[in-house]
Amino acid sequence: MSNDFKVRYQENCDAILGEIAQTLASIDTDNLERLSKEILAADQVFFIGVGRVMLSLQAICKRLAHLGIRTHYVGEITEPHFNEKDLLIVGSGSGGSIFPLNIAKKARETVPGCRIVHVGSNPNSEMKDIADFMVRIPVRTKFYLEDEIDSAQPMTTLFEQSILLMGDILAKMIIDEQQLDMKGLWKYHANLE
Repeated sequence: MSNDFKVRYQENCDAILGEIAQTLASIDTDNLERLSKEILAADQVFFIGVGRVMLSLQAICKRLAHLGIRTHYVGEITEPHFNEKDLLIVGSGSGGSIFPLNIAKKARETVPGCRIVHVGSNPNSEMKDIADFMVRIPVRTKFYLEDEIDSAQPMTTLFEQSILLMGDILAKMIIDEQQLDMKGLWKYHANLE
């Protein structure tokens, strides 16, 4: 390995970790606490997003399932009925991605009493009129809003990384709050692998 590559790798590590630390520190913890309470109060938690956001949300969905929370990803083959005791978490940085936005609209129209939370970057999107509240991750979107945290990474990578880590942090906080036994969580882990 060339010394130049090693130096550039470390510089990029430091820059990216700095962006993530700045972003996670900028999330409104009042809304994050509210999200945690909504997750624990819901009968079932449904997630929807697209692209790399979808992958991050699927990882959060799986992790919360490891805590004994009934979670589902919209569109999965075994997706159950969504009702008024359930929570829909919509992940969309822009708040305007067609599929998540339309699923949120459908949930609001079909089950008016349901809870919907938007996790995104753009507080002025159409989601603001659909969601009960928003957990804002104020990073760069395709709109380049004035108050967004900039990133050296391509497109919305920082959002995708931050939503995943935020989900893992929330899971850890739920474990602590509920005093769950870490070893006991393995009973929720897949065992046909």
